[in-house]
This record gives sequence, structure tokens and C-alpha cells, in this order.
Amino acid sequence: MLSEQSAATVRATLPAVGAAIGDITERFYGRLFAARPELLRDLFNRGNQAAGTQKQALAGSIAAFATHLVDNPEQRPDLMLRRIAHKHASLGIRPEQYPIVHEHLFAAIAEVLGEAVTEEVAAAWTEVYWLMANALIAIERTLYAQSGEDGAREWKVVERIDETADVATFRLRPADDGPVPAYRAGQYVSVGVRLADGARQIRQYSLTAAPGSPVRQFAVKRVPGDALMPEGEVSNHLHAQVRVGDVLELSAPYGDLVLEDTDAPLLLASAGIGVTPMIAMLEQLSLGEHAGRVTVVHADRSPAAHARRGDHAAYAAKLADGEAVFFYEEDAEGAGRPGLVDLGAVEVGPGTVAYLCGPLPFMRVVREQLLRKAVAAADIHYEVFGPDLWLAKDAGADVAAAA
Repeated sequence: MLSEQSAATVRATLPAVGAAIGDITERFYGRLFAARPELLRDLFNRGNQAAGTQKQALAGSIAAFATHLVDNPEQRPDLMLRRIAHKHASLGIRPEQYPIVHEHLFAAIAEVLGEAVTEEVAAAWTEVYWLMANALIAIERTLYAQSGEDGAREWKVVERIDETADVATFRLRPADDGPVPAYRAGQYVSVGVRLADGARQIRQYSLTAAPGSPVRQFAVKRVPGDALMPEGEVSNHLHAQVRVGDVLELSAPYGDLVLEDTDAPLLLASAGIGVTPMIAMLEQLSLGEHAGRVTVVHADRSPAAHARRGDHAAYAAKLADGEAVFFYEEDAEGAGRPGLVDLGAVEVGPGTVAYLCGPLPFMRVVREQLLRKAVAAADIHYEVFGPDLWLAKDAGADVAAAA
């Protein structure tokens, strides 16, 4: 992995780089988009760029990878790398794009750190970058080969279902009437749309039908926007513009939060639109006549806001040993428990394997409650919609501790 000389240099400079990584990524994206504006228009999520969340996620991934290399020189953080690689593959990232990132990222590092970037420092961090980049390229190459699809494919909308005031389900078949490739419960597809200003923006949506479905099915929550976050360009476009007969570009299915075949007790915990991968998992479990214990937990603003609420409860009820517990901040009487999620009174048996999806604060709370119930950290799996700020926050804490 990382050479001994470079490891010493990275260890010595990691606090300084970590402290400046926010400024570095800010300048990196500014340089990158000035040189290659088509990347912002047609590849990167403009909403995440405007909100700054993509910059935080990039900073977190670099800091986390470097910290892991100096702390565990003989091991590679494959769990983190696989998560990033799945997202890259869904976006169609290719090996030739990594040198472009390297060029602008290291120019930004030199601008921010100035004379502190000696030849030795530059060489050590270049080694870190290419270890990470080449690992991602190798994983992405495997994912592309496994998918059997090359690039985006056109799919025609055959049905649209308005689930709630803010959530719509889209069902699509291949526009060329070709086969529907297999996928695993919990995976997502990237959906590309052409917006009014000509930009091609891409977003990821979890597949909401069990594997084996003859259609691609996903649900989209409209994102209204506020003082901190811009409105969702693609979600609002899909809600306002896309109807039966329209054609969308979809990637092959990707994502590493997938339901494993196990007899262990399962806990599927979601909040808001995080329900979507859980619906696919639950349908698969019910169709497969799963005999083990399955605990379903969901938190939402109200029953009316709970997308696929009927299916959520029905799939859980079909299980041989299933329980559904819903928490609502409003109008909970007769529909669920009032307030925020609380696993204190929910039975979580020994050896439970947990799958989480929803807003980051929700998942942090649930994970902490599960750890207190003696669920092993390695058995708690999660999916983040958008940049992985969980990783960014944890990486920042690790760098600070090393300083």
C-alpha cells in the first residue's frame, strides 16, 4: 500500500491538510468547473454544489482514506471505496477523468498550502491520490463488467402513481423492448434528464420493486428548497414534466446496501423517502417466505406523508415473524406511535442485522440506539441519499484526533 517514506510524510502533514481541506476542495471545484464547465452542467449535481455538500463529502473521503492508510498501512478501506465506486459507476465515471481531477486538486493544494507543499509532500499526497484513484478504477471496472450495460439506456414511462402530495412513483420499461436486467433489493439507478436550460442533470433513486420485476420502478420526492438548500432540479422536473409515454435515461442498477440471504433477525429502519429501498427488501422477503424475525421501523412527518404506507404495512404483515412500528410527528393517533423514532420499546434480538436509510440525523440516532442494544457495529448497514456527509463528519473527527 502506501510506501513507508510517504506514510511518514502524510502522517506529519495530515493535520495541516485536514485543517485546510475545506478551502482546498472549494478551490478545486472552482478550478475544475472553470476549465471544464460541461462537468458541472452534465455530470455533477448542481444542487449539491450550491449547498456545499459535495465539497464536504470530497474532503471527507480524502481525509478518511489518508487517515486509514497511515493507521492501517497493510489494509485498504474497501467498504468506503465500494460505496464511492458504486456511485461513480452509476454516473458513468471513466478512468480518463481521474487525471483531470488530479490536475486541479493538486493545483488547489499548492494554492492553499503554498510553500508547505515541498516536493516530498507533493509526492506523498500524489501517492495517496493514485492509490485511491486506481482502487476505485479497478472496482468500477468490475462493476461495469458485472452490469452488462455500457452507459445510460432509454426507458419509457408506462405508469405514474402519485403516492402522496410530494412523492410520485414511476414505472418504466426499456424503450427498445429489450430485456430488463436483474438487480438486488436495495440498489438504485441513476436517472438523467435534460432541463430547460439545456443541462443534463443526474440523480439516483432506489428501485422500489422486488428483484424479478418486469419494470424499473422508483419513487421521487419533490424537494421544495429553502434558505439553506436549493429546490431539487431533477425531482421537481420529474414531478412537473414527466408523464406516461415520456422517455428517461437510466443507468444499470448499482449500490452496496443490498439484502443478504441470512437467517439472522433483520431490522429495516427508514425515515421519509428513505422508505424506498426498504419496500423492495420487504417485498422480496415476503415473496421468498422468509421465516426469520423481521422488525420494520419507519419515521415520518405524518401518515399522509408516509409514501407506500399501505405496502409497507402489508409486506410486513405477510412475513411469518414480522412487526411494523411507525413513528409520526403529527396525527399519530390510530396510525402509529407519536414523536421521533425510539427503539427503547422495540424488541431487537441478539445477532440482528440492521439496514438504515433516511436523513443523516435519523440514521445516527438509530445507530446509537442499536449499539446500546448490543447490535454489532459491523451488522449496521446504511444508505445515504446524496453526498455521504456521515463519512465527512467521521473523517473530520479522526483528523482532529490525530492533530
